[in-house]
Amino acid sequence: MNTEFLDALKDLEKEKGITVDVLLEAIEAALLSAYKRNFGSLQNARVHIDRETGDFKVFTQRTVMDNVEDQRIEISVEDAQKINRNFEPGDIVETEVTPRNFGRIAAQTAKQVVVQRIREAERNIIFEEYANREGDIVNGTIQRLEQKNVYIELGKTEAILAHSEQMPGEDYRQGDRIKAYIIEVRKTTKGPQILVSRTHPGLLKRLLELEVPELHDGVVELKGISREAGARSKIAVYSTEENIDPVGACVGPKGMRVQHIVSELNGEKIDIIKWNPDPSKFVASSLSPAKVVAVEIWEEEKVARVIVPDYQLSLAIGKEGQNARLAAKLTGWKIDIKSESQMREIYPEEYGEIFEQDYE
Repeated sequence: MNTEFLDALKDLEKEKGITVDVLLEAIEAALLSAYKRNFGSLQNARVHIDRETGDFKVFTQRTVMDNVEDQRIEISVEDAQKINRNFEPGDIVETEVTPRNFGRIAAQTAKQVVVQRIREAERNIIFEEYANREGDIVNGTIQRLEQKNVYIELGKTEAILAHSEQMPGEDYRQGDRIKAYIIEVRKTTKGPQILVSRTHPGLLKRLLELEVPELHDGVVELKGISREAGARSKIAVYSTEENIDPVGACVGPKGMRVQHIVSELNGEKIDIIKWNPDPSKFVASSLSPAKVVAVEIWEEEKVARVIVPDYQLSLAIGKEGQNARLAAKLTGWKIDIKSESQMREIYPEEYGEIFEQDYE
């Protein structure tokens, strides 16, 4: 090794951000292992690389002892003082033992260490980049499908779309472009592992923020999302300004904004409702598109009983209970849906007086 090698390390420092000292320390440690492996595994030794010239030297280290038991790692006081009269018991005496043919091993070892450190640095850079993007959307190209997992190329690395995070009925083909939501970034021995999702509610949230400037600007707030990926989602929005319609802002001119999101999610239906601080009105709105006649609220139990017209009962509940389930998840209330006929049976005389409310 020489000054040209040091210059190359300095160039790497500028390009990859790996300091020269860190590289040299790693090379010294690797050279020490190589020396022990090839020349003296039982010796205490040290490898030093000159920071100015790039020259390297191997030194054995022996402890000064009154009584020597192992000459490979110990030296007598008398012999030590022949080297330097100031040595005392407990001091360390170093002797250069650089092998003649150690240059070739040193060059190979140094190259391996540098390549390894460059690889590690690149992995760390990628990890930091994507770790800071957890909760964000990435765009990539489907590279391959293995054991039901989809591998997405992101440029210098790839993301994994696990089977459990794939949208039901969605077709994934090699070469297709795809958007996915980063749920976790793990550091592994093989580099960063980026786990993404197409089912996470965060995907819908980020798509909305990209499509609706009012959300990005904070004029419209996203109060909640409930999602059954590939089928239906509900979102609750609220405007901090009276003259801004939060639902209209999300729908967009001629429905273009929400339609872009629906297309990205392969036809997933999206109900956008206006959030209301009044829980009865919020619960009523959450069952959209069904119309609600009245809502009874039990605050402590967090239970809401909703009354709907007879012909709206199946719409309010939804296919296999989906509409009611999403509404409950969105509002945080347990929702019990009854038809007007059912309520008249429960309250035959008082029904009209108790449940005359307006939820328009």
